[in-house]
Amino acid sequence: MKQQAILSIDEGTTGTRAAWVTGDGVVHGLEYRHLAVASPRPGVVEQDAGEILAKTIDACRIVVRRAADAGVELVAVALATQRSTAVLWDTATGTALVPAVVWQDSRHAAELAELGKEWDNRLVPSVGRPAGVRSPYLWAAHHLRETPAVREAQAANRLGFGTVETWLLWSLTREKSYVATSTNATSAGAYVLAGHSYETAWIDALGFPRELLPELRQDADRLGHTDPGTLGIELPILAAMGDQHAGTVGLGCLRAGQAMCVHGTGSFVDLVTGSSPPVKSGLYEGTLTLTGWRRHFQTVYAVETFTATTGSALDWICNTLGWFDSSRQISELASQASSANGVMFVPALTGIRIPVVEPTARASLTGLSMASTRAELAYAVLEGIAHSVASSVEANQEVAGLAVTEIAVGGGMSASDSLIQMQADLTGLPMQRLPRSETASLRGAAFMAGSDGLLWETLDAAAATLGGGEIFEPRLSPDHRLDRRNTWNRRIARELDLVAY
Repeated sequence: MKQQAILSIDEGTTGTRAAWVTGDGVVHGLEYRHLAVASPRPGVVEQDAGEILAKTIDACRIVVRRAADAGVELVAVALATQRSTAVLWDTATGTALVPAVVWQDSRHAAELAELGKEWDNRLVPSVGRPAGVRSPYLWAAHHLRETPAVREAQAANRLGFGTVETWLLWSLTREKSYVATSTNATSAGAYVLAGHSYETAWIDALGFPRELLPELRQDADRLGHTDPGTLGIELPILAAMGDQHAGTVGLGCLRAGQAMCVHGTGSFVDLVTGSSPPVKSGLYEGTLTLTGWRRHFQTVYAVETFTATTGSALDWICNTLGWFDSSRQISELASQASSANGVMFVPALTGIRIPVVEPTARASLTGLSMASTRAELAYAVLEGIAHSVASSVEANQEVAGLAVTEIAVGGGMSASDSLIQMQADLTGLPMQRLPRSETASLRGAAFMAGSDGLLWETLDAAAATLGGGEIFEPRLSPDHRLDRRNTWNRRIARELDLVAY
């Protein structure tokens, strides 16, 4: 009998991956494709939706062939995607009409701030977040008014709209599934958390036509079948969820008090609150109440705080500025320094989210002297990311009214011992790094798709395959930790003061 597995796709911001996941929770046959991200002017962040689709298909077809060669029977597909990145496409040709707007984009921040004066008090209890700094619906509404190709497609009833999971599900399924799943709809900012429905009054206020809204579905659901002409195989798609949510599940964070920190393009900290929403939703604009995931017609809630540019900051430092050869070299050099010796790096390339959301704030590097070394600079870069994580943890706990019991780490940068030790030191909490944590989103999406008897009987049974991992214990005294955190908070306050100028 052939070994069964789930084809899992993780379509992230800077890359798309595919692999198969077996019943022991192991990710096999990983195939990766890099994706370009463009920022033609401050506040504008875009991608080519056609490239996203083409490279996802290419990676999947190779994995499908590898699985067949290995004698593995693929039985379903699971999908994890970057969230709130949106696409407008022509349903007759299947091609995107404009560049996709990426979740880091803040071009409409000023307009949303004005709308927020009237709407925030209504939105926070309903959708778990204020108007914020970006909205796929407002972005689409602008294109409907300003871009002839989009306006013409709408007039001809051939315009498609959706976040990345909608775009991929429509493109990959023989049924042309036009659906949005709970975690992705939540991140788009117009999903009623308690009602599994759209906040249509807000969507109307943004000028977005309701008839373009995809049908809402659960994260674990029957979402269509892959078109064999596209992927080379016909399989049911049984899960589609936001990548950070998939990472939460893939790191085994299933119960209230468990938290995960996943490092990718940005660094996200999600704290599971269980079947009840957090007690202080809206306390911080940058700490969002989320659908952690939805299955069996029940919602598990979470709170999330993130720093948008951490992994992308390392890429920028290495590839654009050329200061280091790679993120690995940054980690290696940081391990050679005992401290940053006064150097501080704030990874705010697209703004700050904690303690306030300020999209016009910028990254900074301060405290340099003639005595500063490359190792200290590397240390400062990682320490800035670790401080951002600590701020996210603190905000999540306060909003949730819930103490973090454990933090599991994942994503590419979690391979850095230096970074994870800094996180433990600055949060005062142990960090658990599970084996193969960098593939948590692939694994979590598969867990969501296969935990109704396909490969596992329950999510708990799926998570039990993870086993133990490395534990990074805090090394700083409470007083030393508090001193370093206070220094960081003063630095952030100064950066926010500069925005006024």
